[in-house]
Amino acid sequence: MDKLGPRSIGRAPAAGFPPTPEQAFAELLAGNRRFVAGTPHHPNQDADHRAAVAEGQHPFAVIVGCSDSRLAAEIIFDRGLGDLFVVRTAGHTVGPEVLGSVEYAVTVLGTPLVVVLGHDSCGAVQAARAAASTGVAPAGHLRAVVDPVLPSLGLAAERGVEDLDEIVDIHIAHTVEAILANSSVLAAEVAGGRCAVVGLSYRLSAGETRAVAAVPAGLTEPPAAA
Repeated sequence: MDKLGPRSIGRAPAAGFPPTPEQAFAELLAGNRRFVAGTPHHPNQDADHRAAVAEGQHPFAVIVGCSDSRLAAEIIFDRGLGDLFVVRTAGHTVGPEVLGSVEYAVTVLGTPLVVVLGHDSCGAVQAARAAASTGVAPAGHLRAVVDPVLPSLGLAAERGVEDLDEIVDIHIAHTVEAILANSSVLAAEVAGGRCAVVGLSYRLSAGETRAVAAVPAGLTEPPAAA
């Protein structure tokens, strides 16, 4: 069973649940290190655990991730059933339904960590950049994906950033800001120390994540496990 100090992560319900935001973040990063190294534990994927979480869920992290098929959170972070509350949209755009889902996880389920998970070579960012450069809006509902990315492109332009993956990092950080700016509920949870919001950038080839934003700012990546 995975443990962090006296608290058990990913068991439902665990003694001392919820873990602190710092503990939850450390657990995610530990799982990602196992995934990168090719030594996953595949925790909480057995039949006994499936039965244990059937009556209720106690996820330790919310993942607001891009819908890209290569960004499966439970695999990237080496977790199992009931561990992660995952909300995915193309380009990790955040609308009312996404905010409501995150608020539910944090305020009803007691989840202490929200992660915005983006990745290099993001197609949504590329589509938004193409629309901005040509002045031609995409057809159909794709515009609902592109429009929320445009403010991030504006920030990148102000900073003189042209590299796609650097723009992706800006967009991840901007999504973190947007979540807190548009949800007074989540902002209050963060201000009260009950929750933290972190932006992670995932490398498709290497499989590793790195932090590009965090609120509170003191929540940073811990040193690698020995």
